[in-house]
Amino acid sequence: MAAPVTTSDALLRKLEWTVIRRLDGLLQGDYRTMFRGGGIDLADLREYQLHDDVRHIDWNVTARLQQPYVRQFTEDRDLTAWFLLDLSGSVDFGSTDVTKLAVSSAFVATLARVLTRHGNRVGALLYGHKVDAMLPPGNSRLHVLNLLTQMRTRKRTPAPGQTTSLADLIKTAATTIRRRSLVFVVSDFISAPGWSEALARLAQRHEVVAVRLFDPLEMALPEIGLVTVEDAETGEQLFIDSADPAFRERYHAIAEAREADLRDALAHSGADTLELATDDDLLDALLRFADLRRQRARLKTPGRFPAHLRRPQGAAPAQGA
Repeated sequence: MAAPVTTSDALLRKLEWTVIRRLDGLLQGDYRTMFRGGGIDLADLREYQLHDDVRHIDWNVTARLQQPYVRQFTEDRDLTAWFLLDLSGSVDFGSTDVTKLAVSSAFVATLARVLTRHGNRVGALLYGHKVDAMLPPGNSRLHVLNLLTQMRTRKRTPAPGQTTSLADLIKTAATTIRRRSLVFVVSDFISAPGWSEALARLAQRHEVVAVRLFDPLEMALPEIGLVTVEDAETGEQLFIDSADPAFRERYHAIAEAREADLRDALAHSGADTLELATDDDLLDALLRFADLRRQRARLKTPGRFPAHLRRPQGAAPAQGA
């Protein structure tokens, strides 16, 4: 991921040349498998699977065959996508000059522009310390620029004693988004408990992709001696000795435990998961995403990225995006 640029227009222009045009060419117009729309025309019936929406069960066929069957519908060409954007203090962190917020902005700019260039609409809910902005769906380049500007200007100052509640963001989305949509939850998922249940409920009604932002420093503390660290959410400061091997070992153990819990919660939510690191290559990540969507279209099974579709831990990121 390259260093951040200074304005929303500059960011979008840069991505249009470095990522969006290349992504268009590599996908070669294959958007139906990457972005599926809603539909009302009955196309087929198939046996019920665990991830299926029970509202699509055909009870007459089920009664005749003594086996649950669900209706499949012809998908509309157009769709509406929503971005649920966590802009809390912890997202404005990066161990280099690239923050998780910069990664989030690049991802949103790319996906929003790819979608709107093909006639689809995108909307957004923005969360700082609370859900403090809603951008109704639109499909113009100016609309995407407005979204990026709101991401850049939203205040994320630490608030003593206040923690992020992703559950509030997801629950607000559940009551705001009426039509079945493609929903991207873009966050580092550093939050108070309760979000995983809300995410699972959202995934029952909408097609949900959890875009998990992270920085390598969150997994392993470097040996840099005595240092003052600050909680990006609350502003609380702590003086630590990072040269102490026992301290670094405890830090790593806590990080590993949190990582395991997070991945388990995402896997059980029914949402697909895309992981984006601050040292990742955006184009490579989006092509992994496209591969997953194509596999999901063939297999019709839910779940997060298989390990071989995610950049392996410790592997050097590709260059260029």
